[in-house]
Amino acid sequence: METTFFAKASENIQAAEMLFESHMYNASANRAYYAAFHSAVAALAHAGIQLGRLKHDAVQARFNGELIRRRKIYSGRFKSYLPDLQAVRDDADYKLNPVSQKVAKRQLDKAREYVQALKTEMSNVQ
Repeated sequence: METTFFAKASENIQAAEMLFESHMYNASANRAYYAAFHSAVAALAHAGIQLGRLKHDAVQARFNGELIRRRKIYSGRFKSYLPDLQAVRDDADYKLNPVSQKVAKRQLDKAREYVQALKTEMSNVQ
């Protein structure tokens, strides 16, 4: 499960980058969030935490509760990343006004940082 979801995270980061370069900022913001979400699922699986359905709020709560607060595997600065990325994704998907280039760039940068931090930690703890 861990490998599959990290592959999805990598694919989504690549898609977000291509969409950003094509000036498709709403779609880029969406894929950036899913890259982070899938990497969180991979990190939870890597830590042996079982998830039923992959509900967004449950993944965020388990990641923050188990991997940040309880086990202290990841820095506390990451606790707001998934909710923040999801908020921009929600705006991109459901709001009338489009996501700007500036917001999409922040979204992509934040997702890259999150995915890379999780990947690095998971490779350090085999």
